[in-house]
Amino acid sequence: MAVPTPPAPSFSPRLTPHQVIVRPLVTEKGMHRANRHNAYSFEVVVAANKADIRRAVEELFSVQVEKVAVQNRVGKMRRSRMRRTSTKAWKKAIVTLKPDFKINLF
Repeated sequence: MAVPTPPAPSFSPRLTPHQVIVRPLVTEKGMHRANRHNAYSFEVVVAANKADIRRAVEELFSVQVEKVAVQNRVGKMRRSRMRRTSTKAWKKAIVTLKPDFKINLF
């Protein structure tokens, strides 16, 4: 009688905090959101989920995260003479911190 093999794990390997966050998004809208709502925007790797993003921000910036919202941004079509290409798709995370914490980007 053959022993059944266990199913393959359904989760991706864990990412380190430095692998999760690509860069902070410093825009006019993002700075307004940071000042008014204590929410910061980051470009993150596409493979990261909300738990990975929360863990990375808490470890890298020594803060406590209240909420994480994620947006999958679709690449835009671009034209150059006769060619049509598109920019790459990317993932944006908006991280809201608890009221006692701040991130100093500058």
